[in-house]
Amino acid sequence: MKKIIIAIDGEASSGKSTLAKALARQLSYKHINTGSMYRAVTYAALRDSLLAKDKIISESYLHVNGIKIINLIDELSFNFKLINNHSNLFLNGVNIEKEIKSTQVSDLVSQVSTIFGVRKKIVEIQRKMGLDKGVVMEGRDIGSVVFPLAELKLFITADISTRTERRYNELKINNQSVTQKSVLENLQKRDFIDKNRKHSPLIKVKDAILIDNSELSVGDQISIINNYIKKNH
Repeated sequence: MKKIIIAIDGEASSGKSTLAKALARQLSYKHINTGSMYRAVTYAALRDSLLAKDKIISESYLHVNGIKIINLIDELSFNFKLINNHSNLFLNGVNIEKEIKSTQVSDLVSQVSTIFGVRKKIVEIQRKMGLDKGVVMEGRDIGSVVFPLAELKLFITADISTRTERRYNELKINNQSVTQKSVLENLQKRDFIDKNRKHSPLIKVKDAILIDNSELSVGDQISIINNYIKKNH
């Protein structure tokens, strides 16, 4: 079957990464988690003291340091590698998969993602990654901005309680000290920023297939998608 681009958008902790990984494995496609790329920029900015470590960054602070963060991207190389059947992000040759999942990065990544110059540069990198197709790319603006002509677009959602529980369990597995209340507040903040930012807000485009997986297994979702692919490709 001819290779295509599969664009997956959705809210934070909606299960889109789990679905994207499974779909990529089944199709022998490359899995690209674009959210990890924005997390990597946030991690690098924190490392280089370009971001305040507070949960809320003022507009004036971002304005002063935004150019430095944008220019920092020119010094970064992003590479996704499969390790134990899981896609890991390597930044300048170093595996930072664990570091980018920290609560500190999670608290700041949505604000870094609002910087137009950051999005512009990351989108250019993402488009190059998909030139040869055979890609499952997930994020917030894949079907709307990065690949508006993607052959298959999916929008993944789940109710907030389900997403909170998923994120909480993920953080506990990674030995992060959090409460369910703090996870809920973080997701609500990220949802608001993602859906209301000026550039590339999170939206469901008209030709995207909506999947609410609050009560669906990954297998259930794969079956829905496979049926669509067979009928249309």
